[in-house]
Amino acid sequence: MIASIAMISVAIAALLMGDIVFWLLTVVAALFMMAEWAELSGATPREKRMGQFALSVPLATMAPTWLIIEARPFFTLGLIAAATFFLLITTNKRQLGLGVVYCGVPVLALVTLRALPNGLLLALWALALVWATDIGAFFAGRTIGGPKLAPAISPAKTWSGLFGGILLATLLAFGLYASDGLPLHLFLATPFLAVLAQGGDLFESALKRRAGVKDSGGVLPGHGGVLDRLDGVVPVAPVAALLVFLPFS
Repeated sequence: MIASIAMISVAIAALLMGDIVFWLLTVVAALFMMAEWAELSGATPREKRMGQFALSVPLATMAPTWLIIEARPFFTLGLIAAATFFLLITTNKRQLGLGVVYCGVPVLALVTLRALPNGLLLALWALALVWATDIGAFFAGRTIGGPKLAPAISPAKTWSGLFGGILLATLLAFGLYASDGLPLHLFLATPFLAVLAQGGDLFESALKRRAGVKDSGGVLPGHGGVLDRLDGVVPVAPVAALLVFLPFS
């Protein structure tokens, strides 16, 4: 719990400061994620470094505009695709190559959201709903228990935990809607994104099970690796960004 509070505090502080601080935090997280993804993919140390170097190119183009000429999200997506192709043809490991997409696209989504005029609210919503889903799922699962959600993949997860996570995420989004003006369609989409966050958690659990490891890494005390903490953010951030840019209003 102490580690969770510390990590959330660091993330919120970076969100509040925005600009280069938020970008640097996401870059560091993405590079740690890529290293852990490479290990889950069975990559050699050399291939792991290649993956991090390939990912660093599109990450650099996500820097604040005062560091580069102009930010171009679609250009960055092209670089992510190119880095993925580079790893595929140089290592012949499909899972390793897809790690660039897995680690790079969520960062692009969060950095793009934070750069908007109301970016603090939008990026906070995208991250906080994942945190709320994890917290609600943990306490509801421990308190209520009941049938397992996906025992073959993650024996600890329960249906009660899933619904507890959805409930807490929805309540948090309602608070942002009522007090800070979160757009209505984003509030209404929150329960679905909470389910998506749990799906990201299960996907990473399946990867770890296939790799025969309990945690993706050991850099976070009591939490395993960076992938273990951000597995829900990976699918949620890109979908949240798409929802923000869709013409609902």
